[in-house]
Amino acid sequence: MKLRWFPYELQLRHTFTVSSYSRTTTPDVQVEIEYDGIIGYGEASMPPYLGQSVESVCSFLEKVNLEQFRDPFCLEDILDYVDGLSEGDSAAKAAVDIALHDLVGKLLGQPWYRIWGLNPAKAPSTTFTIGIDTPEVVRAKTLECEGQFNILKVKVGLPSDKEMIEAIRSVTQLPLAVDANQGWKDRSAALDEIFWLKEQGVVMVEQPMPASRLDDNAWLTEHSPLPIYADEAIQRLRDLPSIRGAYNGINIKLMKCTGMREAQRMAAWARAEGMKVMLGCMTETSCAVTAASHLSPLADFADLDGNLLITNDRFLGMTVKDGRITLPDGPGLGLTAL
Repeated sequence: MKLRWFPYELQLRHTFTVSSYSRTTTPDVQVEIEYDGIIGYGEASMPPYLGQSVESVCSFLEKVNLEQFRDPFCLEDILDYVDGLSEGDSAAKAAVDIALHDLVGKLLGQPWYRIWGLNPAKAPSTTFTIGIDTPEVVRAKTLECEGQFNILKVKVGLPSDKEMIEAIRSVTQLPLAVDANQGWKDRSAALDEIFWLKEQGVVMVEQPMPASRLDDNAWLTEHSPLPIYADEAIQRLRDLPSIRGAYNGINIKLMKCTGMREAQRMAAWARAEGMKVMLGCMTETSCAVTAASHLSPLADFADLDGNLLITNDRFLGMTVKDGRITLPDGPGLGLTAL
């Protein structure tokens, strides 16, 4: 197997603002694994909070020697080897994992949702994310996606939260999910806001308080009228036991958890614990978003819109029809190069 990669900066359609930063681009590395003339595609996307970079991803990929493996079907051996090369580098590991899954699926001639035995008709609606901005811009962004989605996701976590929600409610009555990105600091004030948000048609809350404040998040989950999902509080499978009882559900992202193999295991763990499952993404091309979408029939919520937020996608993969995730039927990830 031959491994290749190159940097690819993602251009955002709009300035993207959350409670801790704003950006107009996202650094990214595109990955290919070739075997017997077949190419599998992967991707590493690095938003600021991951603490990873194009340089760190490329440095990690330099260490990866896939030529030692004769059989790409030995997924466990290969991905255990890749994971063991460093303690971190989750996005770089995810890129290799995604490309390897795409390759193996192509060699098998089947899409991954079918290999996993999942029903594509059970794929949920995906949220579309509205970043923090002025009421005028928020209204314009909301109207821009009118008629395309069944649920919107709103970034909150600043004093302007209510102004944001009211601006959206002035132009749509769609259900809303909110993501505070650890932005709320007072649990009583957060609970008051959640009760208000429920009255505004919000159906779930993501990472309301800093991940380090486990007890405060647990208290909020206990008293909240809405389900609370962990995002920054969990990265990988090994983190899940530490949040048991503190959240109602988890947000699984391939760039955090090292890829499709571990994402599937995290979903199984959450279900065994009676927790809800959400599948999320970073700003990504359709490569990584589609990889996550193959697991979406397992999810209660999906936030798989990262490819819709950029202007320079390299692939056609999963699509959104009538607001719902529609999985491609092609083998592997089912991508078509643009």
